[in-house]
Amino acid sequence: MTLNLYFAGRFMWMFARIFLGFFALMLMVDIIEKLREFSDTGISLSEAFVLGLMHVPSAIYQILPLILVLTAIALFVGLARSSELVVVRAAGRSGLNFLLAPVVSALLMGFFAVAVLNPIVAATSKRYDTLSSGYARGGSVLSVSDSGLWLRQGDDQGQTVIHADRANLDGTELYDVSFLTIAADGTLVSRLDARLARLEPGYWLIRGGKFWPLTADNPERAAYRPPDNTTVPTNLTKDKIRDSFGTPSAISFWDLPAYIQGLEHAGFSARSHRVWYQMELAQPLLLAAMVLIAAGFTMRHARMARTGSLVLTALLCGFAVFFLRNFGQILGENGQLPIALAAWSPPIAATLLALGLLLHLEDG
Repeated sequence: MTLNLYFAGRFMWMFARIFLGFFALMLMVDIIEKLREFSDTGISLSEAFVLGLMHVPSAIYQILPLILVLTAIALFVGLARSSELVVVRAAGRSGLNFLLAPVVSALLMGFFAVAVLNPIVAATSKRYDTLSSGYARGGSVLSVSDSGLWLRQGDDQGQTVIHADRANLDGTELYDVSFLTIAADGTLVSRLDARLARLEPGYWLIRGGKFWPLTADNPERAAYRPPDNTTVPTNLTKDKIRDSFGTPSAISFWDLPAYIQGLEHAGFSARSHRVWYQMELAQPLLLAAMVLIAAGFTMRHARMARTGSLVLTALLCGFAVFFLRNFGQILGENGQLPIALAAWSPPIAATLLALGLLLHLEDG
């Protein structure tokens, strides 16, 4: 037990060093990028630092499996160079027994990442979107809730808030929709209800509508039904609506099921969010697989002539698994693979292959 705690402590300390190194490096690069990106707004160094601090967690969370494989390689190479692995084997401990502490540590880190780090990353991503949209004079135009979906459009003359009970998969057709027009001074100008609103280049095409001029003395008496195919100007596009969904990683793991239900209730496809949810569930197994991959190539007595090639092979295998995982995500989001297969097959395959290699090489 003491030996397992020792190796687990070494593993966690090595992970902390590599993680903080990547975090510092990515933060410096991101600060420079933000100073360049928002140079026209006169952004200060402190503001760029805050933006980078909000943006880096999401980026480093994406490469967490690569940090784990680097951590495991550094740990096993260090133990091999100090001959601690030789001493452990001489004491009667097999290589597979020795791996128990690093693998369990990786699993616990995976559970911690999904349960704790994921909500933190989602919160910082939302804060980053808010801050960056303030500098860029833009922002998200779409929100999904239990009551349906909300869109926002407008310019310096005023804003229009759009609410619909449901929509088609890409948000270009809205059903049972309301348009509330608000002037620049905050005065409510008009309301337009419609059975259907279809997004065309530069305007909404309205069918089955009723219009209320809210600035009239009696809006109900002044209301009228415009003819079908009446148009409402808009600056929204299909791409802008799609981009307003954001990435699934910007939503907390604990909030994803309710968000998926809300998306599907509003008529949108939540397949990408379902794939991401399953990938987060598989995250602990993926991190453990990265440790096993590194152990299969580097957990042996150091031979200076081969250490470099073994480390490179372990690193390439880790990158290959990371690439296959992202490739499986793309196939799952496109519907070319079942969601469970796209999310779980890369970590399961990597784990089984690494275990097969270890069983072939280890004598105990």
